[in-house]
Amino acid sequence: MIGTLQQNAVPDRNNALTVLQAFLPKAGENYAQLRNFDRGAGLDSCTVSTLSPFIRRRILTEEEVLRATLGLHSPRAAGKFIQEVFWRSYWKGWLELRPTVWRDYRQEVDRQLNRIQSEGGLRQMWQDACAGDTGIACFDAWARELAQTGYLHNHARMWFASIWVFTLGLPWALGADFFLRHLRDGDPASNTLSWRWVAGLHTQGKHYVASAQNIAKFTEGRFFPSGQLAQDPAPLPWQASPAPRVLPPTLSVQTGLRTGLLVHDEDVALDQALNACPEPVAVGRMNSAANLSPLIVAPMVTNWAEGAITHALAAYPQLASATALMPDIIAEWAKSKGLEQIVTPYAPTGPVAEAFAAALPTLEAAGIRLCQIRRTYDSRAWPFATHGFFRFKDQIPALLAALDGSDHSAA
Repeated sequence: MIGTLQQNAVPDRNNALTVLQAFLPKAGENYAQLRNFDRGAGLDSCTVSTLSPFIRRRILTEEEVLRATLGLHSPRAAGKFIQEVFWRSYWKGWLELRPTVWRDYRQEVDRQLNRIQSEGGLRQMWQDACAGDTGIACFDAWARELAQTGYLHNHARMWFASIWVFTLGLPWALGADFFLRHLRDGDPASNTLSWRWVAGLHTQGKHYVASAQNIAKFTEGRFFPSGQLAQDPAPLPWQASPAPRVLPPTLSVQTGLRTGLLVHDEDVALDQALNACPEPVAVGRMNSAANLSPLIVAPMVTNWAEGAITHALAAYPQLASATALMPDIIAEWAKSKGLEQIVTPYAPTGPVAEAFAAALPTLEAAGIRLCQIRRTYDSRAWPFATHGFFRFKDQIPALLAALDGSDHSAA
């Protein structure tokens, strides 16, 4: 992931651009040398970009960040940061080509929550881990930092996940759920697949084991959990991932139909949707962040998503009358407005896509078209996420070369 921002930041575009401009001079050698150092709460902007919550909701798009970076650095000089941006694209594409992995994760969370109800020992261990009360000082500090700020440095996320799975022996899916309930940049693809990778479920024979020496080095001696961590654990049992599907096609927008615009928290960059539907007869807004987990999602997560939608709509006076929608009333709203067509930014695998899938039979029965506008950047990058990241990485030069003009059409 690409870092995060301070607790009091605002999810609007002006703030995002300010953070981007402050980071850009450090996107080259400085980032490459310092990105693995976790210096503690409030000091993340010293070593990472703090852009990930903005990119997560597309307050800033990946294209914008990459173009701005290349305006100041060569691809070689900023190579590490550019790769971090593309890691997010890779994870998004990998899950979009294999959406059943998200479904299976959802089912695993439910299964493990059922275990917690009946197994008192497991429940106590899980509660202690979430509360930061395990007796492992670094882990407990990270648990509290996450709950209090909605942030963890990426390296701390890896250490935390490894300790959760291999030292504490807790179900990986409950750890991934804990992150999604608290991270403001928590993303179904990046979060789920990163936890799977740490546990050894993503790549056969590969898992991530935190070591006391590595933690001491990259926290600059703040923590040294000597003798407290699992030394040589085996990865969790691996099963082959499903074969990638072809990236699904999207419906093209038809002119002459009574069309509404639906704005959601997965992608608040509305330029392409408004190009396709400049004068919607109805506007809906939908925040799905509360559906990231069957448990209560932290207010800082849901409020960040809601704020991103609010600030995005405020940039367009014609969208001021947007109606707030719950995910389960999309079809009801569309029928009540007499819509023949809904235009909306594309929803990758996750809660918004689940809401669209649930609404689609009713929409189709009513003759209402659901037109998702997928950004050209995504249509170019995601199909390459068929194998591991290093094969995907070979495509980065071509994807960078294709950036010019990629904001101006939908696929």
